[in-house]
Amino acid sequence: MLPLTEWRAARLAALSAPDGWLNLVARIELAPGRYAVGAAQEVQLPSGPDLLGTLDLSARDTTFSRPGGAPEPFQPVPDAFPHLRVDPFLLEIHTVDGIPALRVRDLTLTRSVNLRFYPEAPAWIIRARWESFAPQVSEVEMKDGSTAAVTLTHRATFQHHGQTVTLTPTHWKSGKPMFVFRDATAGETYPACRFLFGEDATETEITLDFNRAISPPCAFTDYAICPLPPPGNILPFRIEAGELAP
Repeated sequence: MLPLTEWRAARLAALSAPDGWLNLVARIELAPGRYAVGAAQEVQLPSGPDLLGTLDLSARDTTFSRPGGAPEPFQPVPDAFPHLRVDPFLLEIHTVDGIPALRVRDLTLTRSVNLRFYPEAPAWIIRARWESFAPQVSEVEMKDGSTAAVTLTHRATFQHHGQTVTLTPTHWKSGKPMFVFRDATAGETYPACRFLFGEDATETEITLDFNRAISPPCAFTDYAICPLPPPGNILPFRIEAGELAP
């Protein structure tokens, strides 16, 4: 793992990048079809030219054409959704539960945020027991009131003040399990939840470094869709480590 200071710098850089969470200005759900896109079109953008171009959206592939230009395909992105740069925007096809949406990032916006953290807490670097189990399909609630199906396959277990704590990851990113949790610091930390990625997993152990717990994307934009913690990941005690609410 990166040293914590370098990790925090990388966290800020990712948020502030062109495809980060600080310049997201629209998310528009669409059925497959052909759409005119722009500030004065059927798919209305909050800024930019009256006609940015034409979006052709299908289950097989998606293209975008500037006025008078040839169709350009959206490009696949590892661990993310297909996107295409069409200045002054970065366009993304964001699909949740089979429903596609056009997500729009404005590349002209100033991208900055003041991230705040609890002091580094070595006691919250935990080597937890890591167990796999038969896959279970479960529903998780989303912050917008919808639900999403996830497949659960693992659990992490550790001791806190003599009590057994079990956290279940509901998502995976770049091969790492993502735990969506909430603890008694909610309000100081982002109220809905925080995310934590497990590190250095073996067949039997995993590192949970709560100093690297982060606010979810919906802490930075209204156009993100974030999962809420499953009941077992809502903790009655304080974890004074990691990222505070932005």
